[in-house]
Order: sequence, then structure tokens, then C-alpha cells
Amino acid sequence: MDPYDGRRPSSHERMAGQPWDASYHDGPAPWDIDRPQPAIARLADAGGFTGPVLDAGCGTGENALYLAALGLPVLGVDVAATAVAMAREKTEKRELAAEFTVADAFALHRLERSFASVLDCGLFHTCDAAERTAYLASLATVTEHGGTLYVLCFSDEGPGTGPHPVTQEELRAAFGPGSGWELGTVESARIHTRFHDEAGGPAWLATINRTWARSLW
Repeated sequence: MDPYDGRRPSSHERMAGQPWDASYHDGPAPWDIDRPQPAIARLADAGGFTGPVLDAGCGTGENALYLAALGLPVLGVDVAATAVAMAREKTEKRELAAEFTVADAFALHRLERSFASVLDCGLFHTCDAAERTAYLASLATVTEHGGTLYVLCFSDEGPGTGPHPVTQEELRAAFGPGSGWELGTVESARIHTRFHDEAGGPAWLATINRTWARSLW
């Protein structure tokens, strides 16, 4: 049985020697903290999201479920089927209306849907330089013109940086002229994990606008 379901393994999967789904087989994944990321919750409480919302790389769904509890229509997608199954179970238990489905972040056009807001919490920083162009092109196919993308990623400004730290320069390069995106603000934030202390690890919270649309498939 193909653990990658016919897709090309991502750079993180090749480095780890296993698919993303394996992260959920033996207890919680390191990034699965059983609650939404505080930075995302604050952003949502301040009215930062407009529906419909896409949570790309949703894991077991805590961020998406927080948005759903605020009354926002939200779809969470992840390549890890085990994580998606866990998110759906949480949805039923909490009696919320969030949707979850298995999807490849590099082929989001297959959703055949569009979103006013997109959340990337911890996915962008797992992409190597060669993957970022393809990933952002995939996001572009499902983000409305004028829509907003929020990226919460590990930063390189320590101490206590997480794996795959990203520099501000890398963010500006990825979302630079010709990318179809316009980088707005980049704020210092924290990402909470199971391997950091209660303060979490240093992160960037970037706000990016979708400036133009074109089909890339």
C-alpha cells in the first residue's frame, strides 16, 4: 500500500522518512496542543477572518473548530487522513458545522471552491524553497481576489526556534512582485507546541492579500 496515495512526498516527508499521517499514529503530534493557537484565536476574536475560510494543513482541527464556533463557515484540509478523521470526530462531539476533508495542499484546485480567508498555521514553514512557489500557486487557485491569507510560521529570531525557521526576507521573497500576493504586515508571535515551554516558540504572523487571479492548471 502506497503511504503517499500516489502523490510526490513533500520535502518534510522525505526528510522524516515517513508520511505526515504517521505523525498521528502513536499519540499526539508535536504540534497538536488540543486547543487553537493563541495567536489565531486572538486574530479571530478581533474579526480577522471573513467566511468562507480555508484552513490549509488543519491537523486535528482545533483552529478550524474555533472559527466555526464563532459562526464562520470553514473547511479544514490536510493530507493526513488520520488527522482529518480526528477533526471530524471533534466536530460531531462539539456539534459544530465545520467541514474537513483529505486534500493535498499542492493541488487545492481539486476542491473546486474559493475562500475569502485562508489560514496556514504551521504549513508554510515545512516547505523548502523549491516547494513554496508551487504551494502558493495552489493556494492562489482557491483564494478570492482581494482575499486574505494568514501565515503563522516559526521565525528565525530565537532563542527556542522551532524546526524549519523562516526569515522575514524569505517571507518577502515568497510573496514578492509577480507572485499574485502582496505581503501586508509581519508581526512577531508565538507558536505553541508540545516541545516548547508554556511561552511557545518564536514565530511570525504574516497577513497577505491576494492581488490577482489566474488559473495555473
